[in-house]
Amino acid sequence: MENPRDLAERPCRKRRDSFGMLDGFEEDRSSCSTESSGGSGASSPEDSDEEELGGGGGSHYNPSSSSSLTLIKTNGQVYTYPDGKAGMATCEMCGMVGVRDAFYSKTKRFCSVSCSRSYSSNSKKASILARLQGKPPTKKAKVLQKQPLMTKLAAYAQHQANQHGGVKKSITVEVFDWGRYLEDVEATGAPVDCFKHVPMGRSWGDISEGVRVEVTNTDSGLPMKVYWIAGIIKLAGFKALMRYEGFDGDSTRDFWLNLCVPDIHPVGWCAAGGKPLVPPQTILHRITNWKTFLIKRLTGSKTLPQDFPSKVQESLQVPFMKQMRVEVVDKTHLCRTRVALVEQVIGGRLRLVYEECDDGSDDFWCHMYSPLIHSIGWSRSIGHRFKRSDVSKKLSVQLDAPGQLFAKVKEVDQSGSWFEDTMKLEAIDPLNLSAICVATVRKVLADGYLMIGIDGSEAADGSDWFCYHSMSPSIFPAGFCEINNIELTPPRGYSNLPFRWFEYLKESKSLAAPVNLFNKEVPNHGFCPGMKLEAVDLMEPRLVCVATVTRIVHRLLRIHFDGWEDEYDQWVDCESSDLYPVGWCQLTGYQLQPPAVTAGSRELQSASKQRKKSQQYKGQKKKRKLPVAKRPVSISGTIVTGISRSISGDENETPPNYPSPPTPAAPPPPS
Repeated sequence: MENPRDLAERPCRKRRDSFGMLDGFEEDRSSCSTESSGGSGASSPEDSDEEELGGGGGSHYNPSSSSSLTLIKTNGQVYTYPDGKAGMATCEMCGMVGVRDAFYSKTKRFCSVSCSRSYSSNSKKASILARLQGKPPTKKAKVLQKQPLMTKLAAYAQHQANQHGGVKKSITVEVFDWGRYLEDVEATGAPVDCFKHVPMGRSWGDISEGVRVEVTNTDSGLPMKVYWIAGIIKLAGFKALMRYEGFDGDSTRDFWLNLCVPDIHPVGWCAAGGKPLVPPQTILHRITNWKTFLIKRLTGSKTLPQDFPSKVQESLQVPFMKQMRVEVVDKTHLCRTRVALVEQVIGGRLRLVYEECDDGSDDFWCHMYSPLIHSIGWSRSIGHRFKRSDVSKKLSVQLDAPGQLFAKVKEVDQSGSWFEDTMKLEAIDPLNLSAICVATVRKVLADGYLMIGIDGSEAADGSDWFCYHSMSPSIFPAGFCEINNIELTPPRGYSNLPFRWFEYLKESKSLAAPVNLFNKEVPNHGFCPGMKLEAVDLMEPRLVCVATVTRIVHRLLRIHFDGWEDEYDQWVDCESSDLYPVGWCQLTGYQLQPPAVTAGSRELQSASKQRKKSQQYKGQKKKRKLPVAKRPVSISGTIVTGISRSISGDENETPPNYPSPPTPAAPPPPS
């Protein structure tokens, strides 16, 4: 067999210019480069000269300043494939398709030396992930690539079906298409910098329409992986509508991409890394000199910062780890907290299992910056009720989560005029988040915390009192709803309607909490009515759903879950950690619940048991009857039947665990 080094030293037949383009690719688009298909080509530092101008979220690229790169190494042969398969090979490690004779080893099983060496240790895991994903994983993420929850549950449901029924039957997994949905409803997505708690939320910078990047060319007609330059036409959260350079006003080949996933690079990446830059074959005939075309188009244009991919990976790190202990609200008794263990961490969202639970079924989902979780000892420090755990001894693998990992609240001065017991106010009902209700301060705790009860609906033992901080955006002074034209929910059984605060205070012989004690800060959040986003259904907090901002009152957002009736809307603060930009689920591997009218495949639904809509807090509040299942409606308002809102898969089985993230340095929590 010929030595690969000898092949690399042969005179090459094609030359790659400063853009990474192949000279003469018009004459022979079927020839493949060993370096390109194997990904092992590299240029010397002197071969490219890239300048980064300006700062913030982008950099400018000057193609005329780059000199020619080294020659492309090739085996000097041109292959033709009458049947489309002869002479081709697929790498058993990374799935790359290329010319068989250009592959490594006698058996031609691998496209490069690195794939051959990695195969022995990683082949089993890589094969499993490739089958779960339905396509070959990228080389740099063969084993560590996370799978979306829908994919895992589908594979898990398939496994269970095979075990119990003994019949092999394929299960189709449908992934929600944000791009098509945004175009169908003619909507926009909320910008990433509206969400400070998400990856890149504080580093999004100047990424905007017109920014150009290098992406995979899916219209090359070549068996090898090649790239081309595309520009951002429209932004929607992490997703961007892209158009290949050269299509100009032609939108027939436009496509949506998540800007934070791999294989999206700044302009100049192909030239620096020896990757082929090839125009789409659809427009190949339009330009005679593509190099001159690119120099003219790209000089002075904005691209992604060179460190953008590394910033994305850094921002995806989460400081919480499995088996960390925290205090979290008791979902059966709102008035107290319990110790829980971190069982799963996905994109900053935590699945917490209460410490006394042995089988993991008694769990609770929330974000790591949620006001519902605290460090061990928090309840005792402020005088909050706490349920002691029956677990007598902490396991060695369990660790109390450090206090600096939790969201900080604003310090307040309680020495002067302050909240007092029996003072009246308005508050978002945690058992019905679509309602703002008449409420009462039941107990004043330390550090600015208050125990609140909903008038007319309180349990006799106070088990449904809930804790809000005095600076919480979920409590308001009396009269807030009237001033802002929001329907205020009066106490249950109150007959003197319409409700008027003056008369109610007089009848109840109580005082309204002073207006100056409430949080009046309204940040420049950037949300607008009609914007799309991904939002947690706080009545079933493990679900993240397609949602719309329908109304904005100061810092308060009215969130509507697409495909569901308005009665299930929720009032959420603009800085809530339960709101995410379009594409967040795809980026983190969390399952996104589509609108009811576009729910997942019938086969996958039949494999799962129907789960009714349940409340977030399952306390003893029986008087307020909330519906147990939402009725989905179409965009036109027509009620849709026969579609349940639940995560696909067997609800009685524990889904596969996600891999634990590496332990990073703790990021500063939002202030």
